[in-house]
Amino acid sequence: MADTTGRLAENILYFARALRAAGIPVGPGAVLDALEAVDVARVGGRDDFYWTLHAVFVKRHEHSILFDQAFRIFFRKRGYIEKLIASMLTETAGNEPKAPPPGAQRIQEALFSGLNAREEDEQEVELDARLTVSDREVLQKKDFAQMTAAEIAAAKEAIARLALPLDMVRTRRLAASRRGRLIDMRRTLRASMKAGGALIDLKYLGPRVQEPPIVALLDISGSMSQYTRLFLHFLHSITDARKRVTTFLFGTRLTNVTRAIRQRDPDEALAACSAHVPDWSGGTRIASSLRAFNKQWARRVLTQGAVVLLITDGLDRDAEDDDLGFEIDRLHRSCRRLIWLNPLLRFEGFEARARGVKAMLPHVDELRPIHNLESMTELVAALSDRHASRTDPKQWLRKVA
Repeated sequence: MADTTGRLAENILYFARALRAAGIPVGPGAVLDALEAVDVARVGGRDDFYWTLHAVFVKRHEHSILFDQAFRIFFRKRGYIEKLIASMLTETAGNEPKAPPPGAQRIQEALFSGLNAREEDEQEVELDARLTVSDREVLQKKDFAQMTAAEIAAAKEAIARLALPLDMVRTRRLAASRRGRLIDMRRTLRASMKAGGALIDLKYLGPRVQEPPIVALLDISGSMSQYTRLFLHFLHSITDARKRVTTFLFGTRLTNVTRAIRQRDPDEALAACSAHVPDWSGGTRIASSLRAFNKQWARRVLTQGAVVLLITDGLDRDAEDDDLGFEIDRLHRSCRRLIWLNPLLRFEGFEARARGVKAMLPHVDELRPIHNLESMTELVAALSDRHASRTDPKQWLRKVA
């Protein structure tokens, strides 16, 4: 009986470690509670075992999907639950699912990377799992389109750690302030009542400051397909940090995915965005998409000094110069800052020869590259300074004149 308990405890412990690696907060206390719950409940079937562990390990609704995928991958071999309860098997190998739902890939890596790690020396694994200083430098400057699967995973983790600075903007409204110039009569009278009116301590009002909204317009056409998913991870990261972020995707049409990208789990958020967009990796119609945004959304989201991030390569073949120039000019006049993020700037010989690029350059405040982690870090730093500008966008027009 002691050996049986040890085998069961070992498997539940490893399963808990996999859940923690996948993003579910599971501590040693939860593992002890799970062992006690399995012993007390005297589970005898797959469903009983599933819901017993679910009741202990899952504390939030958004973790249910990750737990479900982890349980199915870990125990997908037929009859394994029954044999595990009887401590007859300790292996969990199987075939990879054909179409994993959101989060399944992360669960898969967390589970099976741990299986391989159990066969290797513990110190060796620890050294291999950490990036050296030179590795970090290479990862920061490497183009997203040239990254391997492991490097993309590391880039996603680095993007999730980006801290968006606070660019505070003064508004017309007033708020309580110690250094204000206007007397707040209501707060002054209320404070004087505490002392029976014998002592009057003046309260003041000052200008109110708040974070400006960020509006992102992301091109998801075929020419941007190598960068789209990592850009969405970046937008998911800043959306989680700042709630006043609105995200639009456009290819041949404009789609608002703000509600979908606000989900806490990044895999679920990206899957929801893909489900809402019918024109993924299709053509590019920048002028018509900007026209739809200016007509339907500009007055709703471009308020209180909004900053617009336009992420596109500017390769628009379906619109005339006048149409695109008019729409980008209207967008520029409606926001406080219009920052164009173009992955084509990664090339040293970039020239503004494309028709769409020529039409857009005169109407943007900043033109920045967005092709690696270093450029994303520079963008995050620039968002905290309203006067920051990398170069004058119009200089690209003077080079080809």
